[in-house]
Parts: sequence; structure tokens; C-alpha cells
Amino acid sequence: MRKNSLRIKKMTLLALFTSLALVLSYVEHLMPLPEGIPGIKMGLPNIVIVLVLYRLGIKEAAIISFVRILIVTMTFGVRIDALWYSLAGATLSLLTMWILKKLDCFSTVGVSVAGAIMHNLGQTLVAIFLFETTQLGYYMLVLSITGVVSGIFIGLCGALLHKRFEKIKM
Repeated sequence: MRKNSLRIKKMTLLALFTSLALVLSYVEHLMPLPEGIPGIKMGLPNIVIVLVLYRLGIKEAAIISFVRILIVTMTFGVRIDALWYSLAGATLSLLTMWILKKLDCFSTVGVSVAGAIMHNLGQTLVAIFLFETTQLGYYMLVLSITGVVSGIFIGLCGALLHKRFEKIKM
């Protein structure tokens, strides 16, 4: 009985965090994109991913991240090629954040910044592959600057929530 109760609690938490990530995706979808800088977004759903990575673990963060990406792709009328960009970015970002978290030598903000930059790198690599030109790699400079800014914001939010959730047994 106790095992089922724990499983239900975990499934409920995953559903709750997935829903929160979807709401943040929708809020971000409503935000106007900066003119002349394609692909720039704040990454608001990553607040949830950082929190879940620190509170529950890599497996749970990956589940939420990938379910969110699939639902957003189907729901918001996003082109199917955007799915590949999102999956590549999310995978590289999550793996990097997990490794840096395990090394325990970076703050939540540092882990988040690295994740943001790696997310941009993953998307850039997909673009280089799809468009068959390495010149797109130069765009990483712009994406790295915006990745640092958004990574700091996401990391600060994630750290604050992580601290607030310490009182709650998850």
C-alpha cells in the first residue's frame, strides 16, 4: 500500500510540474520576440526544469521537459522542425546541468547559465545540420549573451523555489 501511495504522489508531482511548465510555455508564447534576433526566448519553463532537477532528479526533469516539448509542439501550432531544435537543446542542456549539479562546484545560477548556453548550442548544431552551413555557428555569440542573461534569471528563480521547497518533503 505504501509503495502505491508513493508512486501516486510522484505521478501527481510530475503532472503538477508538467502543467506549470506548460503554463510558463504559454506565457512565453504570448511574449513578443525581439525583432531581428530569431530564436531568442527567456526559457521560462526551465524554471520548473531547474527546480525539478534539484528537488527530484534527472529522470523526472527529463520526463517533464520532453512531455512539455511534445505538448507545446502539438498545441501551439509550432512547426515540426522546431521539435528537433527543442529536443536537441533540451537534451544537451539537461545533461550539462545534471553533470554540473553532480560535480557540486557551481551554484544553481551557474548550472542554469551553462544549461542555457548548451541549449542554444544544441539548437545551433541542428540548424547547422539542417541548413548545411557552419556559418550559423557565428550566431552562437549572440545566443550566448542572451543565454547568460536568461540563465541568470532562470537560475535565480530556480534557486529561490528550491529554497522554498526545502520545507516540503517531495
